[in-house]
Amino acid sequence: MSNDDSNLYLAPGGPPRCRWCAAGADWPPYIDYHDREWGFPVDEDRRLFEKLCLEGFQSGLSWRTILAKRDAFRAAFCGFDFAQVARFGEADVERLLQDAGIVRHRGKIEAAINNAQRALELVAEQGSLARYLWTFEPAASPELLGQTETAASRALSKDLKKRGWKFVGPTTMHAFMQSMGMVNDHAAGCHSRAKVEAALRKFKRP
Repeated sequence: MSNDDSNLYLAPGGPPRCRWCAAGADWPPYIDYHDREWGFPVDEDRRLFEKLCLEGFQSGLSWRTILAKRDAFRAAFCGFDFAQVARFGEADVERLLQDAGIVRHRGKIEAAINNAQRALELVAEQGSLARYLWTFEPAASPELLGQTETAASRALSKDLKKRGWKFVGPTTMHAFMQSMGMVNDHAAGCHSRAKVEAALRKFKRP
């Protein structure tokens, strides 16, 4: 997202928002996600694991599709408690493949289970997912705006893959970094950008 009005969504009577809000302008939860969640810093491991999983499930799909299914995903994956998900077996995979509320993609389901197991290993090594993930925070730079991947997302992707994680490519990891506040990619002029900047200034890195 670059620094001009072409990257803003200007709804009648509403504040300026990132252009991607236009895709969900008719659905309040989509706008609320943009205003209250996207880009705000997260340091809670379960929420971080949820975001990692959902970004993986989004691959090839729209975020609106995933957001509409988020409650069903939470129910299907034990609220994204990765200690529980790590114990899922083949019967759980088959059960999830029959769950019309989620994205029924075997590879992505199996990746979520695998990643839960890898998350437990990472927590045992690093103390928390948050402590590990925030070490990949890039220096703030306007050049990050509009990119689909960055040096930081490539580094995170490479390290996670080395650790055995799946569906964690550099583009997916950049979207994750945007979502969990490691990158403030709200467009210049978006009413949420300054709020995220303020939240990041107050945020204590794990």
